[in-house]
Amino acid sequence: MVVVMGATGAGKSTLAKCLNRTVPAFQAGELTGEIEILGEVMLGQGVADLAGKVGLVSQDFEAQLFATNVVQEIAFGMEQLGVTSDDMRRRIPAALAAVGLEGFDGRDPSTLSGGEKQRLAIAATVALRPQLLVFDEPTTDLDPLGKLEIFAVLAAMRRQGDTLVVIEHETAAAELADRLIILSDGRVVADDEPARLLADVEFLEKYGVRPPDLSRVARRFELSAPLTSIEDAEARLRARYAFPARAEKVASSAAISTGSLGVPGAQAKSEPLIEAAGLDFYYDSGQQALRGVSLTIRAGEFIALIGQNGSGKTTLAKHLNGLLRPLAGQVRLAGEDVRELPLNRVAHDIGYVFQNPDHQIFAATVLDEVAFGPRNLGFVSGEVAQRVAEALDAVGLVGLEGEDPFLLSKGHRQRLAVASLLAQRPQLLILDEPTTGLDYFEQRRMMDLIARLHAQGMAILMITHSPWVVAEYAERGVLMREGRVLFDGPLLDLLLQEDLLASAHFRSPEVTRLGKRLGLAVGCVDDLAAEVAKLIPGK
Repeated sequence: MVVVMGATGAGKSTLAKCLNRTVPAFQAGELTGEIEILGEVMLGQGVADLAGKVGLVSQDFEAQLFATNVVQEIAFGMEQLGVTSDDMRRRIPAALAAVGLEGFDGRDPSTLSGGEKQRLAIAATVALRPQLLVFDEPTTDLDPLGKLEIFAVLAAMRRQGDTLVVIEHETAAAELADRLIILSDGRVVADDEPARLLADVEFLEKYGVRPPDLSRVARRFELSAPLTSIEDAEARLRARYAFPARAEKVASSAAISTGSLGVPGAQAKSEPLIEAAGLDFYYDSGQQALRGVSLTIRAGEFIALIGQNGSGKTTLAKHLNGLLRPLAGQVRLAGEDVRELPLNRVAHDIGYVFQNPDHQIFAATVLDEVAFGPRNLGFVSGEVAQRVAEALDAVGLVGLEGEDPFLLSKGHRQRLAVASLLAQRPQLLILDEPTTGLDYFEQRRMMDLIARLHAQGMAILMITHSPWVVAEYAERGVLMREGRVLFDGPLLDLLLQEDLLASAHFRSPEVTRLGKRLGLAVGCVDDLAAEVAKLIPGK
C-alpha cells in the first residue's frame, strides 16, 4: 500500500490516470518516459486493455456512476469482464458490505448523498477484483468514521495481498501504508516510511499536507520521539506537567445538551434571522430525510452542522433558502414564511455555496459570474461594479475577471462561488463542505476567508465532515442523525461527547480527545498549549 500526498497541482491525479492509461488515451498531452504495470511495459495499450487489471476510483467519482440502481452499477463492470452470474451474486453483497452500503441494492445512485455515491464508486471498483487498485482521494465526501471504515477496508485488502495506490489529503491513510510519497510540482520530493515523514511537521506543511495532531503536539511541547498514540501523549505530558487526576467528565462553557434544543445562554440575545420549526421532508424515492427538525439561527453566529452521510444536513440547509419545501413545518426569514417571500428577497438575505461549486457556476467569465446576482436583483451598473470589485477582493481573485471559471482550480472555483454570493451581501452564508477536495493550503485560505466574513458580522452555517475545521472555527455545533437533531449548543460541549458523536459517525480531533484525558476542554493544539501554560508556576 503506497499513499501519495501533496498540494493541489502536484501531479497526483495525473499520476493515477497514467496507471490505467486514461493518460494519454483520453487526456490530451505528451507523455514521455516508461510505465511498467504488473511486469508489462505500457506502449500502445488503451484503458480497456487494463480494465481487468487496474481499477481506478477517480477524484470525480460522480462521473463514474450512470446506472439506475446500485446493484446494476456494481454489476456493469463485472458483466464486461465476463464474470459469471453466480460469482456476481456473491461479489455484490460483499462489495456493498465492505463500504457500508448494505440494504442500498435498489436505490437510484442519483438519490444518494455525496458520501454514499463515493462509497458506491469504490464498491463497483472493488467488485472487479483488479490486481492493482488506484484510489484518487477515496474519502473526500465521507464523514470521519466513514473515512476510518474505508481506511480499514483498504488495510484489510492490503493484508489479503492486494496492491493499492491511494492518493489522499488525510494523513490517517498514510499511517496504514508501507510507503508514503510526497509530490510537488510534478516531482517526487519524498519517498519514505510513513512514520518518519508524518513526524516532520515543517516538511508536511511546506508541501501542503496537514500534519497529524499528535505530530503538532510533539513539536509544540518539544517531545523528542514521535508520539505513537493519544495514550502515549497523555503519559509523556503527565510526566512533565502537574495535571489534575483523570476526570471522567470535562465541562466547557455551558451545560451539555442532548436533545433538539434552542440556542443556549449567551447566543440567544439577538432576534432570530432564520427559524425552522418541525420540518418533515420526503424525497420522491420515499426516503424520509427530515423528521421534526427545528433550528434557529441568529445574526452573527458561526454554526457547524455535522453528522453522518445521509443524516439530512444538506436537505435541511436547502430548506433554509427555499430550494426545498417541507411536507410539514415552516421556515421563517425575519419572521416571514419563506414560501410566501419573493425569490429575490430570499436570495438577497441567504447565500448558499453548494458542495460542488460546479453545480452553481455557469458564466463565461469570472466577472460575469460575480455580477449575475446583483444584476438579477436590479442594481444599476455602478453599484454592480462596486459589489463585484469588493467580492473579488474579499476572496483574493482580483485580476482574474476575464478568466473562464471552469479553467480555474477547485479552490479558486470554490472562492468564486463564495464571491458570487458576497456580491449580494447576504445576512447568512450557508456553505456545504467548503473544504472538500482542497489541500491544506487551500483549506486554510478558504476557512480564513469565512472567518473574516464572520468577524464582519455575517452569520455562517457550515456543513462539514472535517473535525479540525469544526474545532478551530465554529462556535456552535448542531449534530444530526437520521433526519433528527441530536444536539444543539456550544461546540466544545459537543466535541467532548465522544459516544454521542460516534453514534452520528463523527469524531473529535485527536487533540480534543487528548485534552479530555488530561482534564482539559480544548479544540486545537494552541488551546492545549494555552491550558498547559496555566499549570506552569509563575505563568
